[in-house]
Amino acid sequence: MQKVLFIDRDGTLIIEPPVDYQVDSLEKLEYFPMVFKYLSKIVEEMDYQLVMVTNQDGLGTESFAEDTFWPAHNKMMKALTNEGIYFKEVLIDRSFPEDNAPTRKPRTGLLTEYMNSKEYDLKNSFVIGDRLSDIELAKNLGAKGIWISDMSEFEGNLTLQSKDLVETCAATVKDWEDIYQFLKARPLLQRRATIHRKTNETDISVSLELDGNGESENETGIGFFDHMLDQLAKHSGCNLTVKATGDLHIDEHHTVEDVAITIGQAFREALGDKRGINRYGHFLLPMDEALAQVAIDFSGRPWMVWNVEYHREKVGGMPTEMFEHFFKSFSDNAQCNLNIKVEGKNEHHKIEATFKAFAKAIKMAVQKDGTDELPSTKGVL
Repeated sequence: MQKVLFIDRDGTLIIEPPVDYQVDSLEKLEYFPMVFKYLSKIVEEMDYQLVMVTNQDGLGTESFAEDTFWPAHNKMMKALTNEGIYFKEVLIDRSFPEDNAPTRKPRTGLLTEYMNSKEYDLKNSFVIGDRLSDIELAKNLGAKGIWISDMSEFEGNLTLQSKDLVETCAATVKDWEDIYQFLKARPLLQRRATIHRKTNETDISVSLELDGNGESENETGIGFFDHMLDQLAKHSGCNLTVKATGDLHIDEHHTVEDVAITIGQAFREALGDKRGINRYGHFLLPMDEALAQVAIDFSGRPWMVWNVEYHREKVGGMPTEMFEHFFKSFSDNAQCNLNIKVEGKNEHHKIEATFKAFAKAIKMAVQKDGTDELPSTKGVL
């Protein structure tokens, strides 16, 4: 899915004249500091499509003639193009504020293509602008906002709170260097997910942070299962919290299955578009007489090979048959290939070695490789 930067014009790409707020002559055309340098770097280094969205009050009326607007606008576009900065489209609303037009920011009438198409990843897209209306537009789109503001942190937070925009505003910045640095760090910052799954049989909440330190807080009502989830967090380096209530008075099946589904969904969401990850992970892990071999590929295609046999019905009160079901449900929902082979005599050792090897394989697969490349020749995962 394509990520987009929806970029305001006046006050963001160019300086907005303080008197009449109209760039209606070449003399008034002044570029925002460092816009060429850092917007060029964003285009070169990151996978965002650019769309300009601007309100031009009364464009085409007596108060703002088109023949004074277009020369300056076209010169600006030419200068951007000369620096390798291309916009998919330029969307201009010509209405006045009092018209309450559905196409005027922060309303989304100009952006229905992006909202209605499954091709665009609005959740990981941004609206960049110098007005609160730009952050409101982000909220209405289901995106995040980057606010260019000279306010102090305290004043800015109060202003955002007054409009219920604190959660929407991902960053408050001073200039384009700040924007670049924020977006550059963003793939790491967004490698987390919180998933809630509620059915008539279970109520599961999972919080996952890929770039954690192995912290865990797992409460499923099944002690041995909690212990295995702790191993997953500790040895993968991920932070994992699982809170589950289920119909354990019937049996463990629904709780184990739905926890696996929810953890799988969390990994899928936290990995995002998978740019810059290793993608593949594998680990061979001994535990006394047991030996577990786990390989994983976050390929976008679910498949599992299970080469494990147990000779006890339960370990720690948990049915051993549920471990195959756990990993299969994880694979289906994380959209990954999973190959597991285990040898040994002690069932506790075999199961624990499997979870530890699984965690180590995940750690390798989700690790960033220092690039923003998609690890596939297909162009999508």
